[in-house]
Amino acid sequence: MAGAKNHDYHILAPDIWPVVGAFSALIFTSGMVMLMHADFFGEGWRIVLGIGIAGLIATFFGWFSKIVNEAQRGDHTPVVQLHMRYGMILFIASEVMFFVGWFWSWFDFALFPSPLEYLGDNRWQNVIGQDGAAALLSFPPEGIDVLDPFSLPLLNTLILLCSGTTVTWAHHSLINGDRDGLKKGLWLTVALGILFSAIQAYEYSHAAFGFGGSNYSSAFYMATGFHGFHVLVGTIFLAVCLFRTYKGHFTPRQHFGFEAAAWYWHFVDVVWLFLFIAVYVWGGWGAEVH
Repeated sequence: MAGAKNHDYHILAPDIWPVVGAFSALIFTSGMVMLMHADFFGEGWRIVLGIGIAGLIATFFGWFSKIVNEAQRGDHTPVVQLHMRYGMILFIASEVMFFVGWFWSWFDFALFPSPLEYLGDNRWQNVIGQDGAAALLSFPPEGIDVLDPFSLPLLNTLILLCSGTTVTWAHHSLINGDRDGLKKGLWLTVALGILFSAIQAYEYSHAAFGFGGSNYSSAFYMATGFHGFHVLVGTIFLAVCLFRTYKGHFTPRQHFGFEAAAWYWHFVDVVWLFLFIAVYVWGGWGAEVH
């Protein structure tokens, strides 16, 4: 019959959400630029940034809900799921390269410290030949109290390792048809993710150094802060999977949404292990701990 579907691919109908998402991203980034130059744009950045954020949130709910509905209708055939797995693998690979950039800068600053001193108001001064140059050329700078890696950072490491275990338990429970184990594993993983974020927020609030002032502090907060953001995203990802579980979604044969969340969470775990070793332990070795 003409027009009948004779393949395993899912052909999407025209949709407004990609356009809404693209313009929302443009408005959001424009608002961020205006925020960074608030002395020129004034308070207008609040409106632009607010519109951008609202548009992105609406896109997330509108677009992702359609994907969930497609999965429940059976549109995600094995061929479609395979390609979605390829897409998730490439996405995680791009995230790996994102963190490679931060590790690269961290080791570059550690091995070749820049003799710059922060003067405030986004002003820097070259201190070669001046008093204090030797102190700033060390990494971390002399006199700075670094965080004790075997205190809260070690606790957070154990928390993330445990969360990797619980999400694996949830995954195996799903594969074996154990819905109760799936729910318990997801509840524990989400709770551990929230606990990790709370401990990191407490750690930041009690750190003895701020964002500016040295390459050490800036690289520290950028690397660990972006990881913390990924933990937040992963926690939301898993919380959505938990919500879908209570609505009866996911089967042992079709559960790519959960599988993608589990992959993402394991990626977050592995990145933290490298951060803990390179940033907390090696990066602060021999310095005064706070």
